[in-house]
Amino acid sequence: MADKLSLTELQLLIRDSLYLALPQNFWVVAEISEINVNSSGHCYLELVEKNNDEKNVRARIRGIVWSSRFSFIRSYFENITGETLRSGLKILIKAKVEYHELYGLSLVISDIDPSFTLGEMEMKRQLIIKKLEEEGVFSMNRELEFPVLPQRIAIVSSKNAAGYTDFINHLRGNSYGYVFYTALIETPMQGTETEEGVISALNKIADSEMFDVVVIIRGGGSQTDLSWFDSYAIAYHVTQFPLPVITGIGHEKNMSVTDMVAFSSLKTPTAVADFLIDAMAAAENKLDEMSSDIRELIRMIIEENRNVLAGYSTQLLPLARVMLASSRERIAARVMELARTGRENTYRSGMITAGLQSRLFSSVKAFSAEKARSAEAASQRLISITMNSLNSYRERLSSIENELNILNPENVLRRGYTITSLDGKILKYREYVNAGDIIDTRFIDGKIKSKVMQDNQAHNEQ
Repeated sequence: MADKLSLTELQLLIRDSLYLALPQNFWVVAEISEINVNSSGHCYLELVEKNNDEKNVRARIRGIVWSSRFSFIRSYFENITGETLRSGLKILIKAKVEYHELYGLSLVISDIDPSFTLGEMEMKRQLIIKKLEEEGVFSMNRELEFPVLPQRIAIVSSKNAAGYTDFINHLRGNSYGYVFYTALIETPMQGTETEEGVISALNKIADSEMFDVVVIIRGGGSQTDLSWFDSYAIAYHVTQFPLPVITGIGHEKNMSVTDMVAFSSLKTPTAVADFLIDAMAAAENKLDEMSSDIRELIRMIIEENRNVLAGYSTQLLPLARVMLASSRERIAARVMELARTGRENTYRSGMITAGLQSRLFSSVKAFSAEKARSAEAASQRLISITMNSLNSYRERLSSIENELNILNPENVLRRGYTITSLDGKILKYREYVNAGDIIDTRFIDGKIKSKVMQDNQAHNEQ
């Protein structure tokens, strides 16, 4: 039987063989699967290499960075990359193979190249962008129509994030007094749970159908925090989202892929709040412009009808005078003709007595007087009809002007009426109001907000 070895002897033989075969340091590409720093400052990593599917592991080894090197390596790496050493990060390490009779094979790491990690991060980011562009979805959210009044806002953030508090305070403290209705869908905004949390929040918002716009905010942070939003899954969900998505992740220098595909990307949460406030101000200005246009249109219609009425008056009065003069001329001609005919008949017969002649002249005078009265009456009727027509046009024009003035919202408010709205919608029926609702009431000189103390159901029961 060959010489027997103890387990320790075999382990030492393996160690010595490895040291003889692999005496130098190697630069090794690996992905961090797990990382832990103990109380003494030593860093222990589990390093893996995955297949092309990025799921199945094809190689695994333990790595160690002793505390004497780890503090320097970590500080240098984070300053250059803006990233912390974390799970899922691909790194290029300088390491020496070590074999221990108790702990087995491991790599003792003496350096980590930050430039490699930066290149890997950017390559991953560019691959995500390219994939979204090839799928034809990269600009889909930016192509949505932005709501005229973005008052109902869904917020994807953490309630403890400073950016969330800044956003809410800035939004509610706007100088215009606009009212916004916000709902926080809370989710982690950094770490490995970010992707799943943000996607879940977006799905909840899409299912509710209660909002006008979505904002994703988190406030300031390191570059490593931004990298969580270089996620294909988050970016794809944003491109497919049915509402405009506005991001305020809080980085001045770089944009994440999520920022790129969003409807609008702003540097800070307060900038997002300003964007929404400006949108409301633009809508108010548009309404003011429309109100001015309506008033100008009303003025033009009234002026046009006045000109038409004046034209009718100018045309009808001369026509009436011409008709009256023509009637008088015809009557006078008829009188003269009758008189001439009477005289001719009298002279022709030679037998007409003075009495007959007198009666004839009397008849002629009576007939002439009757015709004159008829002509005068016809003239008066024509004048009366003309004046009635003019008065009718004046009354119709005045009625149109009054109706237009009545329809003017400012006149409605001046008569003591008010306009009440809930969530930006004008209320017409009491049944749409419930206890606890905050309603807006507009008067001629401003607005007030009221809280409903008793709902419609309670009122009916009484």
